[in-house]
Amino acid sequence: MSRIQIKDLLKLEPSEQSVTAKGWVRTKRESKNAVFISLNDGSTIHNIQAVAEPGQVSEEILRLCTTGACLRIDGALVPSQGSGQAVEIRIARVEVYGAADPEEYPLQPKKHSLEFLREIGHLRPRTNTFSAILRIRHALAFAVHKFYNDNGFFYLHTPIITASDAEGAGEMFRVSTLDASNPPRTEDGRVDFSQDFFGREANLTVSGQLEGELGALALSKIYTFGPTFRAENSNTTRHLAEFWMIEPEMAFFELEDNMDLAEQFVKYVIGYALEHCKDDLDFLEKRLQEEEKNKPQNERSLPLSEKLNFVVGNPFERITYTEAVEILLKSKPHKEKKFQFPVEWGIDLQSEHERYLVEKHFKKPVILTNYPKEIKSFYMKLNEDGKTVRAMDVLFPGIGEIIGGSQREENYEKLLGRVNEIGIDPENLWWFLETRKFGTAPHSGFGLGFERLVLFVTGMTNIRDVIPFPRYPKSAEF
Repeated sequence: MSRIQIKDLLKLEPSEQSVTAKGWVRTKRESKNAVFISLNDGSTIHNIQAVAEPGQVSEEILRLCTTGACLRIDGALVPSQGSGQAVEIRIARVEVYGAADPEEYPLQPKKHSLEFLREIGHLRPRTNTFSAILRIRHALAFAVHKFYNDNGFFYLHTPIITASDAEGAGEMFRVSTLDASNPPRTEDGRVDFSQDFFGREANLTVSGQLEGELGALALSKIYTFGPTFRAENSNTTRHLAEFWMIEPEMAFFELEDNMDLAEQFVKYVIGYALEHCKDDLDFLEKRLQEEEKNKPQNERSLPLSEKLNFVVGNPFERITYTEAVEILLKSKPHKEKKFQFPVEWGIDLQSEHERYLVEKHFKKPVILTNYPKEIKSFYMKLNEDGKTVRAMDVLFPGIGEIIGGSQREENYEKLLGRVNEIGIDPENLWWFLETRKFGTAPHSGFGLGFERLVLFVTGMTNIRDVIPFPRYPKSAEF
């Protein structure tokens, strides 16, 4: 008999039909009249209960049916006698695929801290919390591809190994086959990368944007969705060394078009999660409420469903950076010196400033535009004032910036001027500059860190908990 996933078993009408379930034991309890096994196969947050009458299963097999063990259970699907589920399996046969010694298996049926679970990353997907997160992560990734496919975009695979630094930040992981302890040297003592695999210095990408622009200037609308890497020594709850980025690039889109797309996109993917991940979101909402029950009311998070509907159901407020600074300068936290970071025109706004605008002032998501050119990247289009660029950041409650983008500079002379101004060697970007010489066009794009999105949707507070195998300073397990 073929296995039926537990999520599908739970939807069936029980009529004593023979079924087979396979999964891992969450709990086992015994009474005088029966043995109850809760089985989960990862297809849903819910377990299916399997019940064996005395003598139905040998004592030798039952001893092995401990938490964490992997079983095959054959039996009849019947109406459940207990509360909490409509159906259960009346066991006819149990096969143990893999035992789990309760003296050694670390995930016993009790509450475990997130810190402890990070230490056993190979097992944490078996917990309710992390299985829910991973199912939501899948749904969001599927929604990303569906949104762009349905809107006429082409999925472009940009390189993971690259010689360009899109952000000009220099915090990149080097890729090399040279002998690390004794690399070849040039006459002036520098490492001779001409003898390396690619014949030049190469790194892991920090962004697929520059290559994405090349695709947009041929296919009109493309998006990338792939891993990116930052060698920042940032040991925080908001940073990873390896993360996934979604980066659409669109020819013939100006700043307003870019903002419209960003708003439509995030509303669509969050709406998709609300529609398709209800059980997992309900579980995570209850988990968050339990975590925060001892906090004062004014320090508690919005209920997860309320926060997500807050984004989906509100038009995003659109204001300029200059208007935002004026609002912050007039704000009570600024006047009472409660902001940790100072406010003045020209600063890179901090998360506390962004969250004030979203959560306190406008009480809705905000899109900020027209930032000072000094705090933004070289490829952003200069405004006529010569001081600001056509940048846009989308700000969310609880998280601050979730999307960063801009209209790109399509004028060759202006782009070359910015490249020289910030000290990038134009030779390293000759191919990028050439697109402005051969059939240039207005174009725009933005980037969304996928883990930031998953963090927001799941209500988790540490970015290391929304990616299966997090990479951060001093950590590269698995």
